[in-house]
Amino acid sequence: MKLLITGGAGFIGSNFIHYWLLQHPQDDIFNYDVLTYAGNLENLKDVEENPHYSFIKGDICDRDLVFDKVKESDVIVHFAAETHVDRSIMDPSAFIKTNVLGTQTLLDAAREYKKRFHHISTDEVFGALRPEDPSFDEQTRYAPRSPYAAAKAASDHLVRAYHTTYGLEATISNCSNNYGPYMFPEKIIPLFISNLMEGNKVPVYGDGQQMRDWIFVDDHSRGVDMILQKGRIGDTYCLGGKDSEITNLELTKKLLALLGKDESYIEYVKDRPGHDRRYSIDYSKAQTELDWEPLIGLDDGLKKTVEWYTQNQKWVMDCRSGAYQEYYEKWYGRA
Repeated sequence: MKLLITGGAGFIGSNFIHYWLLQHPQDDIFNYDVLTYAGNLENLKDVEENPHYSFIKGDICDRDLVFDKVKESDVIVHFAAETHVDRSIMDPSAFIKTNVLGTQTLLDAAREYKKRFHHISTDEVFGALRPEDPSFDEQTRYAPRSPYAAAKAASDHLVRAYHTTYGLEATISNCSNNYGPYMFPEKIIPLFISNLMEGNKVPVYGDGQQMRDWIFVDDHSRGVDMILQKGRIGDTYCLGGKDSEITNLELTKKLLALLGKDESYIEYVKDRPGHDRRYSIDYSKAQTELDWEPLIGLDDGLKKTVEWYTQNQKWVMDCRSGAYQEYYEKWYGRA
């Protein structure tokens, strides 16, 4: 089988490529990525000589190139997206272009050549939960609250519309917050690990009581694999973490302990606009229909993640230069 992986040089996409080449060594992977600030071919340096792997630099809005590459593929797994909520608040336009128009271009190509399409989405399309609310599942109504979430919601609706209107063989997965190796250090876990390794404080939004459900990236990759193998065409599957619903403040304290720091390293900063209070995923449908469940608990996953970042400090330092420093200065008021 030939898989076209969009956004394969990013965090989740590169982990998925590592996973797929290990689990399905006979398949061919085409990594299609425009290499924005978060796309990093260093993430895939150890597979670049694999004869079953190839890289194509390209924008998913480039219609001609997309159509050429989709035509050569059997399956499209669509990871490519602008994903950072803070950046979407600063500049929504890039999120609309990539997440909506780029997805439309890929869908048009998949429709033209009758290809199987799997779309990677997020639990943030469902909005926010109150403490007493049940977890998100496949029947939860959409209520996005950030430009990022709204753009992802729009792309989900497009995928469903192309399935219903044109008969496109498509599925969707909505996952909780991913973490693990190769995660660009603007998100909370790698940001905090990187800051603490350098002896700097970590910026905790508001009171730190925002609650998130965390999934280790390898569990996510396995979930997508199961959807491609067993998922019902036209269906959505929610993928969540293993006993990993936790507040940002509790998460921060776990990272402090793993890195040998005390709570004096916490710096409370002004909360971001429209900050969702709680996310939580009910993955029982995937468990029942796909025989999938997360295997890596939060404590083990965080330990693995901290170990990877401490062993790959050059990778971290390379990421935290240039455009990253400009962003950090603008958002947090210092580099």
